[in-house]
Amino acid sequence: MAQPLSLAVLLSGSGSTLQNLMDRIDDHSLNARVACVIGSRADAYGLERARSRGISAVFVARKEYSDTPSFSHAVWSEIRKHNVDLVVMAGFMCLLEIPGDFENRVVNVHPGLIPAFCGKGMYGHHVHEAVIAYGAKVSGCTVHFANAKYDEGPIILQACVPVLDDDTPDSLAERVQAKEREIYPQAIQLIAEGRVAVEGRRVRIRPA
Repeated sequence: MAQPLSLAVLLSGSGSTLQNLMDRIDDHSLNARVACVIGSRADAYGLERARSRGISAVFVARKEYSDTPSFSHAVWSEIRKHNVDLVVMAGFMCLLEIPGDFENRVVNVHPGLIPAFCGKGMYGHHVHEAVIAYGAKVSGCTVHFANAKYDEGPIILQACVPVLDDDTPDSLAERVQAKEREIYPQAIQLIAEGRVAVEGRRVRIRPA
């Protein structure tokens, strides 16, 4: 088996995505290891999840930095201490500049089908509320490479769920999150296997 992919996980909340990845690592369906976790909030429970597993967990406060470049520099300074292969955005609620050597090495999951219902301000329940209000018949989630703009990087995987007539944002979110738990580790595993090729805006998945 190839060397596990070394991950930095960035989060701002409970760390449910982090926990899902650690569970997939434990059951050997994801050939990776979490090298470090960085949180943008001191009370983010995801930091405690990491510490309980002996994983380096650091809080970097956005409000302590005057602009995005200085905040990004602080985050990347922590990431670079751990020689990671891939950065995983796991509900990280801050814009992050991505240096050139990490182009196509930062991934994110969005709770909608990009390019619909995405961009600045479109996150979490805001997406599900907009989907229902618009009358869309399907929604889903998208795993993509992150770049300097919200939700604009090349798409790796997508999954669909139906929007039901009696859906609320909560009920729709539940189905979308179930799909996120499936395809996010799948996408990372494809990267670990060296099967993801980026060609401009398109991502091609090489056969196993």
